Amino acid sequence: MSGRVVSPCVGVCSTTLGDRVCRGCQRVDDEIRDWPALEAGQRGDRMAELDALRASVASRHLRVVDAVALQAQLDRHRIRYREDQPALSRAVELLRVGRGRIRDLSRYGLEPHARLDAETLHERLAEELSQAAEARRWRLASII
Repeated sequence: MSGRVVSPCVGVCSTTLGDRVCRGCQRVDDEIRDWPALEAGQRGDRMAELDALRASVASRHLRVVDAVALQAQLDRHRIRYREDQPALSRAVELLRVGRGRIRDLSRYGLEPHARLDAETLHERLAEELSQAAEARRWRLASII
């Protein structure tokens, strides 16, 4: 096993403020705490689950029309992403970081389903992600 622990953390941990689910990465507080102890396969499964959650929510509001442009903008703005991360999950992070500066979503390879600016689009995504992550928390709790 490598010494590096890959994580969905985006450096905005709201669990330190008392949230049970992080607004940044959508992980449950216990999951964040236990993350370093998980085996690589378990982390990979959880990251795929979180990516699917983000992609599902994001797909309700936008689509990626140019994955190359999206990646170029992520690189240009030094926004972290993983090579295996789906484009819609990457788009969520782009909007989180750049929502106040993005004027033309098409330059970022994104096409919203409705005429929304990046700020409003991010607000809707953040709210729906929060709700979906909370529902995920309840599912995880019922498994234990």
